[in-house]
Amino acid sequence: MEKRKVRRRRVFKAAMIEFPGGAFSCVARDLSESGAHLEVPSQIGIPHEFMLRIPTAESHRPCRAVWRSDRRIGIAFVSA
Repeated sequence: MEKRKVRRRRVFKAAMIEFPGGAFSCVARDLSESGAHLEVPSQIGIPHEFMLRIPTAESHRPCRAVWRSDRRIGIAFVSA
């Protein structure tokens, strides 16, 4: 059952998780105005809140993790 208020569209975009003192490459697998689903190499060292940069979309937004699994993170964009 779909719980999201805004429907996400499937994408495959290179992205960066950025935070003070570090950054990780990731892939955005789906995206909406309110959040995204990210594939990451590892959960280790990724904080709860960070900036997500998607260069091809010219997007740089603050976000927070909503759920996590082994190599995936569901995020919600937050107001700056």
